Amino acid sequence: MIVVPVELGERRYEVLVGPGARRELSGAVRRIGARRAVVVTQHGIDVDIDAGVPTDRVVVPDGEGAKSMAQVEAVCRAFVRAGLSRRDVVVALGGGVVSDLAGFAAAVHLRGVAYVTVSTSLLGQVDAAVGGKTGVNLPEGKNLVGAFWQPAAVLCDTDALSGLPAREWASGRGEMAKYAFLPGPAGDRPGAGAAERLLAMPLPAQVAHCVAIKAAVVAADEREGDRRMLLNYGHTLAHALEAAAFEGGAGWDLRHGEAVAIGLVFAAVLAARLGRIDDARVEEHRAVVRGLDLPAELPVGADPALLVRLMARDKKADHDLTFVLDGPDGVAPVRGVPEAAVLAALADMDNAVARRQPGGGDRG
Repeated sequence: MIVVPVELGERRYEVLVGPGARRELSGAVRRIGARRAVVVTQHGIDVDIDAGVPTDRVVVPDGEGAKSMAQVEAVCRAFVRAGLSRRDVVVALGGGVVSDLAGFAAAVHLRGVAYVTVSTSLLGQVDAAVGGKTGVNLPEGKNLVGAFWQPAAVLCDTDALSGLPAREWASGRGEMAKYAFLPGPAGDRPGAGAAERLLAMPLPAQVAHCVAIKAAVVAADEREGDRRMLLNYGHTLAHALEAAAFEGGAGWDLRHGEAVAIGLVFAAVLAARLGRIDDARVEEHRAVVRGLDLPAELPVGADPALLVRLMARDKKADHDLTFVLDGPDGVAPVRGVPEAAVLAALADMDNAVARRQPGGGDRG
């Protein structure tokens, strides 16, 4: 078992990674001192767990649509019916949707109840389950309502990944691609071939490596100052693409990690537009994304004006367009990016697709 600590003083906790990690749940619950648990999960998550105390179960809808204020109310009402006290525990059993929703419900129920995450998706294990950012969506955008509420423990059982559908693997790989461009756990800047070295590791080591990077960032910047923003690399466009789908009428179906992969390429194209990196570095981003069999182009029919409007709603923004971009000193937040540059970068991505098509040339 690989143990990765998240060092947050009195809120310190451990992330356990490896086959059978879920078997450590009863020990985590015992350390909390809880006498009752409520498991929040979704249909189809066939992972057996034992909290070691009387347990109720709440099943929430599948998909990103479960992350809504209506579901927060439904889950909290289930907590009340189960008699969950402030000294008890919530167990989030599932992927990133479940940990986001259950963690937020735990944060607001009785003004704060402990929770433990048993993560069953690659996306959850390498990213979403760690760090204490919980929240749900509004029709206007993703994760706009939430709280920082750290788990008491995170259990990443790699055995639970064996039956993941191909697109769920892809979604997790999208978040893993991000870590190929972020500083390592010791703050060292990744060199060439970082993605290849990551993927050459055994699966538990891959997960633990990503968790260690995130844990180091969270320990240094728990509540999303400039350093924690680095974890949103590729996410500004990704969240806009997802929000466009929420609003209806979008002709695409992207998992979160697939949207992040597109967002990573866009962030590189935008950084090149702003003179922060060269074309070779942009192609390195494309190579990493394509090497993981992830999309690197904008979805057909994406409306640039709509995407810019949605990106301006991003949580990092302060009445401007803020992005996390690569540069001469590595990835960093960049505020006040001109809208014209963003539109031009979106057009560059469209033009790159046109150039690769048979008989294609630059459009416009």
